[in-house]
Amino acid sequence: MARKVSQIAAAAFLWSGVAIAASAQMSETEPAPVVNESPRPLSVERRANPIAPDYRVGALQADYTGSLWVGSHQGLARINPETGRIQAQVAVPNRFIDAMAQDNVGRIWLGTPEGLVRVEPRINEITAQNFRLPSNRVLSTLVDGRGFLWVGTDRGLAMISPDEGLLMTTLQALPGVSANALTLAPDGNLWVGTLEGLVRVNTASAYLMNQVTDLPGRSVQTMAVDPHGNLWVGTPTGLLVVDSRTGQLLRSVTSLRGRDVGAIAFDANRNLWVGTRNGLLKLNPYNGAVVSRVPNLPSEHILSISPDTGNKIWVGTTEGLAWISTTTGRGTPHGSIVSAVGAQ
Repeated sequence: MARKVSQIAAAAFLWSGVAIAASAQMSETEPAPVVNESPRPLSVERRANPIAPDYRVGALQADYTGSLWVGSHQGLARINPETGRIQAQVAVPNRFIDAMAQDNVGRIWLGTPEGLVRVEPRINEITAQNFRLPSNRVLSTLVDGRGFLWVGTDRGLAMISPDEGLLMTTLQALPGVSANALTLAPDGNLWVGTLEGLVRVNTASAYLMNQVTDLPGRSVQTMAVDPHGNLWVGTPTGLLVVDSRTGQLLRSVTSLRGRDVGAIAFDANRNLWVGTRNGLLKLNPYNGAVVSRVPNLPSEHILSISPDTGNKIWVGTTEGLAWISTTTGRGTPHGSIVSAVGAQ
């Protein structure tokens, strides 16, 4: 499908506010560390955070400095993934964070129900925020090979120049409407997961290349590209493998049929981690066999995964944050970013 939906003049300024001061509340002085400071943490002090009942951790982003940014419905926190200690908490205009990305100069971009927010890690403060998108409800974010930021909303897709703060292009007549998930194919083009399947977008021209609408489960919730370049797709009814060059469905993973898949990630050892509403699974990607199921997480409903971060796998759930030991395969709830239920 070779058609360009719409383009906004490059002179249109993205930002409704620039250099917005937001205090970064340093928490290195908390009474007790979240995780033991030893190289191999052995214990965690599980403390219920009494601030609010919603501890959904919908976005995790490892940065160039080695920190892990945790976007939750409690707001934004920066932690040391080796120890779990909170390094900073950044006050944000809307604390419900469900998407995150890091641009080529290290800035962190947050997707919230009220638009985009940009955070400067050197000072742990907000430096800009935006409301001029197809919709303010941001569902997904991704930085492409040229450094442009793609933003998926519930009413279409936008491309932004992070340095100039310009809205470059919008695709508001996106087939499937809602850009739930974004990932880059090895050829540099963008795959968009929508309510009606997949759409491929040329990142250089913003033209729609093709659309895939006959996927089992239809609505795409999450995506990841494997080391061979194939596209793994999570839907409400299972896990699919798609050829990233053509959009052809290659197979449906038998062991995940009927499962609601909301998060997918590959680690450095090429293991596949699949988050569902009913637990986190480690899969063999070659035959689809379930290798293990991770016990002792705050919740069985998995929302986000950050592998190979601080020699652990970090996981966001509906009841808070946890890390998984690569040695034992067991989960450990974070001592602070977790609900009272999740800490038990």
